Amino acid sequence: MAVTTQPGRYQPSDFQTGLCDFCDDCGTCCFGMFCFPCMGCSIASDMDECCLCGHSMAIRSVYRTRYNIEGSLLKDYMVTLCCTICATCQLKRDIDRRKDQGIF
Repeated sequence: MAVTTQPGRYQPSDFQTGLCDFCDDCGTCCFGMFCFPCMGCSIASDMDECCLCGHSMAIRSVYRTRYNIEGSLLKDYMVTLCCTICATCQLKRDIDRRKDQGIF
């Protein structure tokens, strides 16, 4: 019998906000638009990673894996390539929501 899913702490889910849900948190959106490098460092700090990793596909993939968020490496690559600011803001919104929920 083949194992198709790994046992984990979290049920499969999606990001808590959409890629372009700017109005869900205007502060995060403004932070991403006007101080994009700082947001990347903030995300990397939240994830205990190097400040240079905050905008990368890798940090998004690590986060997705950690919280069992559905997606793929290809999707992470395409989203961060085509919509870098949107992807970074979405990740920051999700981190902040999980902190508020006590599951980060």
